[in-house]
Amino acid sequence: MDSTTVVQLREHVRKKRPLIHHITNIVVSNFTANGVLSLGASPVMAYAIEEVEEIAQAADALVLNMGTMTSQSVEAMKLAASSAEKAGVPIVLDPVGVGASSYRTSVGKRIVEDFDTSVVRGNVAEIANLIGESTFIRGVDAPDDAKNKENLAIRAAKKLNTVIVVTGEEDIITDGEKVSRIENGDPMLTQVTGTGCLLTSVIAAFISTHPNSLEATTAAVAFYGIAAECAAESIKEDLKGPGHYQIALIDALHMTTNEEIEKRCSINT
Repeated sequence: MDSTTVVQLREHVRKKRPLIHHITNIVVSNFTANGVLSLGASPVMAYAIEEVEEIAQAADALVLNMGTMTSQSVEAMKLAASSAEKAGVPIVLDPVGVGASSYRTSVGKRIVEDFDTSVVRGNVAEIANLIGESTFIRGVDAPDDAKNKENLAIRAAKKLNTVIVVTGEEDIITDGEKVSRIENGDPMLTQVTGTGCLLTSVIAAFISTHPNSLEATTAAVAFYGIAAECAAESIKEDLKGPGHYQIALIDALHMTTNEEIEKRCSINT
């Protein structure tokens, strides 16, 4: 894949304005909704168990984010996922904090076992715990080692039969066979809560408009990283910090040009 595909799929999102149903982290809900709008998609944040089935089947993609889950939100996720699956709506899971508690880990595992997810995006620890490899993150394997991270992603993709995104300094995307490595991004992403959650939503928007989930996910991660770079550069001259970066990132999702994408895109396969 090259920058041309990233440009094309970004334009698909803008033209189609897909409806992305979120059952997400309440800490980042506003940030996520504004980011999705800026990208060119339409967010809906519907959590009530009385309506999630109806909303999910009418959406173009469903995002399940485990960040601030409750027993009610977990039930809503299950109902929405079942409805989306029946309607052929792609499901993107963000297993936030899996491994932090036995309950959180069990919920994440149940979701990937019971429902057909199109993409799962997380950090090394979350993905390792999701597939029962908690020893990976505290054993002899170094989690930040690029080859170890890639092998973990491949194992997870094969085990869960889904596209896996492992984010970090270098992002790994794989379906278990093909692997892409993306070097776009900026350290400022780690200084604002919810930037990973927003990436998950951007992935959902891209896969909702393209039949190849691996291709669409790779394009989404690359585009988001490029927008992150542009946002960081836009605040550096005035020596502004994380608060301004959050706003700049939302702006960049809207304003990053095709020329910037072509110049900056760094996808290795």
